[in-house]
Amino acid sequence: MPDKIIRSFEPKHAKLWSRQTVKLQHNLPSSPLFSEESLAKLIDELPADRVAINTMAPGMPKKDSWSYCDRSGRSGEEILNIVKNGRLWVNMTQLETVSDDFAELLESMFLEFEQYLPDFQTFKRSIGLLVSSPNSQVFYHCDVPGQSLWQIAGRKRVFIYPAEEPFLNPPEVENVIRARTEEEVNYESWYDEYAEIYDLEPGEMLHWRLNGPHRVVNLDSVNVSITTEHWTPEIRRSYAMNYGNGILRDFGLNPKSRSIEGLGFWSKVALTAAWRASGLHKGQAFKRTYKFKIDPSSAGGLVPLASE
Repeated sequence: MPDKIIRSFEPKHAKLWSRQTVKLQHNLPSSPLFSEESLAKLIDELPADRVAINTMAPGMPKKDSWSYCDRSGRSGEEILNIVKNGRLWVNMTQLETVSDDFAELLESMFLEFEQYLPDFQTFKRSIGLLVSSPNSQVFYHCDVPGQSLWQIAGRKRVFIYPAEEPFLNPPEVENVIRARTEEEVNYESWYDEYAEIYDLEPGEMLHWRLNGPHRVVNLDSVNVSITTEHWTPEIRRSYAMNYGNGILRDFGLNPKSRSIEGLGFWSKVALTAAWRASGLHKGQAFKRTYKFKIDPSSAGGLVPLASE
């Protein structure tokens, strides 16, 4: 691992951090952590629920085509071979729980950020890894915690949209935060007129505003990327506000305030805590539905489960 991971942080980036999109350079592509052998080993070692394998329709985003694929006992090596020749998006999460090397990398990343950003106090940090096929894509969505995307290999085009209406409306972000949907929010093609567009090369990373909607299209090569997640006191407050507003909406109310302070906010904190303690959220949670299974002998490496 290089002594310094980030190699382009400037004073302006500290002023822009979490307010605007920030693009930085890093030294990670040379790390042996991202060899093909290491990637295959990670797929094999992670619990099944932390390796999401998806496929999608080509061309313009078609949300209904985003489909989960059953691994069917295939090895990491077999899955990577299908990634090279098919249309897969493999999302590995919480690597720090199975790999000391990735736990160390995660710690080093945030130690560096804290040197540049003294007020950037984070907790619940996590690191994930994306391995995806040429020309595959992730559709328009938003994430719950703070997010950064680090490109290791290949090239991808990242579209980042304003984190406000009409690009992101409150009921949709509330459903994502409450895990009632899996990150997806409504997308219209004209949104692209207002998007920031970045062609991300190996050794570049992006950090954007909290809950900022985005979509990603791989260019003509296999892509390897890291995702990092983090929480701050402000992000936790935003989470509680949105969660509480979503509960109120369930009861037919139309909450207007999105403040993260004051009596109304603390009432939502209490409501959120009570709701989660009751277990009522579990029956509303999104559940994966598998439409394909991995089959290296088939065209594209996938067969529909319905065909069985």
